[in-house]
Amino acid sequence: MKSYSSPSLLKKFLPVFQCIVFSILIFSLFSCGGSNKEPTGDALQKEKDAILATIEKETESFFSRDYATWKSTFVQEDYAFQAWSNRDGTFDASVGWEGIDKTVGSYITENPVPDSAQRKVERKNIMYKFFGANVAFLTFDQFNSDPGIRGFLHSKETRLMEKVNGNWKIVAVSAFWDYVNPILGVKLKEIQKMDKESRGKGKL
Repeated sequence: MKSYSSPSLLKKFLPVFQCIVFSILIFSLFSCGGSNKEPTGDALQKEKDAILATIEKETESFFSRDYATWKSTFVQEDYAFQAWSNRDGTFDASVGWEGIDKTVGSYITENPVPDSAQRKVERKNIMYKFFGANVAFLTFDQFNSDPGIRGFLHSKETRLMEKVNGNWKIVAVSAFWDYVNPILGVKLKEIQKMDKESRGKGKL
């Protein structure tokens, strides 16, 4: 992973940079493929389930080191984006599918042995916003356990999703990790009691 200098300055302007990137992506995708009406009723829940299934597939295939399946969950275009914060206060970001594949894809192929450790990933307070029928934006709280579920790290995350040939794909990922305040593994039941989908209340 590449580290950057002046982490305090980068941390200060990262949210602004991401807002600009997401605004451009949403506008571009909405103007090109979001003219259809947003899903409602049973169709809305079906789309939400399909989106979450893609996000979960991406995570599971990463840990299982299944490169082909992991790759299939992303939009493989130059507007794809992925960024996350690091423990030392820096961040890593990849713009374009080639960048994502070079960073995360290469890690999977260079470390082919599946991660067999017992882990738990919980996503809570998920908020969906659809821009027509083919573009959706999500925010959520994520809790990633260490091997053996002795503890969790909490992150605030976003996903921008695009429906391609009838299948939801990940366009953009951002993850802001709280490395300072780990959560004990015994808190798992409390995490699991949190609302799966955000209703505007009970956010962390």
